Amino acid sequence: MNQDFISRLEHILETEQILQNEPMDRHTTFRIGGPADLFVVPSDKEQVRKIVQICREEGMPYYIIGNGSNLLVSDKGYRGVVIQLYTRMSGIYPDGDKICAQAGASLAKIAAAALKEGLTGFEFAAGIPGTLGGACIMNAGAYGGEMKDVLEEITVLTKEGEISTISRENLDMGYRTSAAAKNGCTVLEAVIKLEKGDKEAIQKKMEELKEKRISKQPLEYPSAGSTFKRPKGYFAGKLIQDAGLRGCRIGGAMVSEKHCGFVINAGGATAADVDALIRHISEKVKEHAGVTLEPEVKRLGEF
Repeated sequence: MNQDFISRLEHILETEQILQNEPMDRHTTFRIGGPADLFVVPSDKEQVRKIVQICREEGMPYYIIGNGSNLLVSDKGYRGVVIQLYTRMSGIYPDGDKICAQAGASLAKIAAAALKEGLTGFEFAAGIPGTLGGACIMNAGAYGGEMKDVLEEITVLTKEGEISTISRENLDMGYRTSAAAKNGCTVLEAVIKLEKGDKEAIQKKMEELKEKRISKQPLEYPSAGSTFKRPKGYFAGKLIQDAGLRGCRIGGAMVSEKHCGFVINAGGATAADVDALIRHISEKVKEHAGVTLEPEVKRLGEF
């Protein structure tokens, strides 16, 4: 890695915020991935803006992640800069019936903060294993709730490198998409608007949804959550099961026997194993049902 480039980063970041040859299996929920040339952890939106600006000026590839919950990183790693909005950008600030939070705040911790404040409306997100930034980009949802139901506004870094705010009426959120996603924006923070509720009722609902997840999803194994987007008119897990792929395995990657919509790291899986299994599943489902499955998991690096 070019030392002049690193020196420019050191003008805006502390030494401990810049890691070289950082193994990405430490930073993905799949627990898979080779080293990133540089791994940087900004602590505020202005640092993010400056890092991206430097990368662009130097022609350095970069990729922005949260807690790596929807990500498959190549075994060869990533030749560039991974910018992580998680470790140092996870602040949560309740304010009346609203919660302001940085992009790296986990949805589970935001839900816990809402419970503490007696605010209802965010229970659906308590078990989603991602961070706020990714949830806003992809309009994350579960059990009848979606981010579009609760977002007041989001602050983003535009693809032009400017910090801008998008209000509720301009979020344009649909199934796994948003105006921010369509326009190549990075979410830096968001304001969530909820309603006053009964703490006991909120906690009860969160516990009920948690039990549903535990009983139906393979949470005991590393994974990236749902592997495929929901095809219109179908459920990916059912299509995979009907194609006879329950428990199908390539290397350490396996179709969960508990929920066929999940590819799990059953032990020692490589990115190549997971990638091959995803392709195999897609081919078999296409053959069996004539439906094309679209991966929800993002690939990073060379495959």
